[in-house]
Amino acid sequence: MSLTIWCNGRFSDAATRLLEDGTRAHHLIWGVNRSNNVLQAGKTDPATAHADVLFGQPAVGDCLAAKRVRWIEVNSGGYGRFDTPDFRETMQDRGTIFSNASAVFADPCAQHVLAMMLALGRNLLPSHRDQLVDHSWHYEERRYHATLLTGQTVLMLGYGAIGRRLRELFAPFGMRIYAVRRQTRSEVGVTIIPEERLSSILAEADHVVNILPDNASTKGYVNSRRLACCKPGAKFYNVGRGNTVDDRALIESLASGRLAAAYLDVFDPEPLAPDHPLWTTKNCYVTPHTAGGRRDQDEALVKHFLANLTQFVGGSKSMTDRFI
Repeated sequence: MSLTIWCNGRFSDAATRLLEDGTRAHHLIWGVNRSNNVLQAGKTDPATAHADVLFGQPAVGDCLAAKRVRWIEVNSGGYGRFDTPDFRETMQDRGTIFSNASAVFADPCAQHVLAMMLALGRNLLPSHRDQLVDHSWHYEERRYHATLLTGQTVLMLGYGAIGRRLRELFAPFGMRIYAVRRQTRSEVGVTIIPEERLSSILAEADHVVNILPDNASTKGYVNSRRLACCKPGAKFYNVGRGNTVDDRALIESLASGRLAAAYLDVFDPEPLAPDHPLWTTKNCYVTPHTAGGRRDQDEALVKHFLANLTQFVGGSKSMTDRFI
C-alpha cells in the first residue's frame, strides 16, 4: 500500500533522513509552513487535501476538511486544539485514526517531576541559592528539615502516559498513589478516584501533580476552592497545561503557607512575562516548558511515527497513543 504522507515538522537533519528513509515506499510531501515547535498550531495548507496521512501539527480546519485523510498523528503529547466533540465525531464518522506522541514525552516529563520532588525534599534548591549568593553554611536547617519520599502520598490530576511512567518511577519509594480522571477504570499500582472524592484525597496528599490536558473541562481546574482542600505543607507540580491553574489562587496559597512549594513548567500565556509575580513568589520554582525535553526529541518523534506507520499499513489497531 503506497500512501501520500504530508508533514510540516521541521526536524534535525538526522531525523529528516530517518523519516525520508522510512517512507521510501510512500510519497512524502512537506508542508509549506514547517515548524520545529510542537506546541505551535499549524497553518492551513491546501496540500493536506491530497494526503492520506498527516504528521506534525496540521491545522484543525484542514483536518476537518480533508476527507481523504485516514490517519493523523500530531508530533506532540498535547492535543487540546483537537479535543472537541465536533473533531472527535467527525473523525469517528470517517473512520479516521488520530494519534499523538505521548510516549515520546512521558519519560522526560515524569523524570522532571521526580527530579523536582527530590530537589525539594533534599533542600537542593536553597543550598544552590546559598552557593550563588553568600556561601552561607546552613547545616542544621538543611540537614534536619530534609524529607523523604518514602511512604508519602501522591495525587495525580489526570492519568495518562506521563502518569503511568510516574507510577513506575515512584515504585521504589513505596508511595501511596492516587489519580483522578474521567474514566475511573482500575489501573495497576494506582488508585483511580472519581471526582467526588477529590477533596478528601487532596487533604491527604503530600504531593499534587497536575498533568491535565487543555480542554473545556480543565480550564481553571486548580482553583482557590481545590487549593483550600490541600493538606497544609503539600507541594504542587504542573507539567500539564498552564490554563488549568488559577495563578492568583496558587500565589495566595503559597503566600499563606497552605502549599509549601510549587514547581511549574507550563504557563498561560507563554513565555511567562518577566514581571509576572510567579517569578518572585516565595517557594515557587519555574522551568521554561522544558519538562518534556530530550536531546533526541526529533529522532524519537520520527521513530514513533514510523512504528505507527508500520502498524497502520499492516492494518493493526494497536498503534501507540491512538485515541480516536
